[in-house]
This record gives sequence, C-alpha cells and structure tokens, in this order.
Amino acid sequence: MHGLADAILLIHALIVFFVVAGAVYIWVGARRHWPGVRAPLFRYTHLGIMLFVAAQALVGRLCPLTVWEDRLRGEHPRDGFVAYWVGQLIYYDLPPWVFTAAYVVFAIALIITLVLLPPQRSR
Repeated sequence: MHGLADAILLIHALIVFFVVAGAVYIWVGARRHWPGVRAPLFRYTHLGIMLFVAAQALVGRLCPLTVWEDRLRGEHPRDGFVAYWVGQLIYYDLPPWVFTAAYVVFAIALIITLVLLPPQRSR
C-alpha cells in the first residue's frame, strides 16, 4: 500500500506544481506574449483546480488526495526517500486557517487574471 500512497503523493505534488507554476507561466507569459497562456483548456482547468482546493478548505475538508494517501499509509509515516522529501515540499505545519486564506487569495488572484487576460481560442 505504501507504493500506492507514494504514487498519490507524487500526483498531489504534480498538481501543486501545475497550479503554482501555471500561475507564474500565465503571468510571465502574458507579458512575453506566449501563445499557450490563453488556451481555454489550460486556463479553465488551472482555475478549476484552485477553486476546488479553496472550496474544500472553506468548508473545512482536507484534499481528497491527502485523505487517500493517509488512509493507505495508516499508522506508517512517510519514511521512504521520495515520500519524505515530496511530503516536505507540499505539507507544512501551520494552522488550517493559514492555508484556507492562502487558497482563497490565490483563487481570487486567478479569477482576476482570467478577467484581465481572458482565454482565447487559437486562430
């Protein structure tokens, strides 16, 4: 089960990377006129993930990926090299309200970005 828990952790880390790096890509790419910045599928998927995360936090629920990983690990910690270091990158020991506030602010920033730099279909 640890292998599956590690796989879920890696997927979780990739999603976090997609959201954070995707925002940077949009903001930098808009200034540099990169074509993929306005791709509707990318933009709506990106925003949708962040809205889901913010909504989950607002109603006091953990991310489903965190719940699944924790259930698969049971009482065992993230003891493997990859599990330990990936866990260090995406899990922090802070009060839940800090994460909720950060997720909501980030989601609002992405909504504003969507309005100011709307997606466009390629020609």
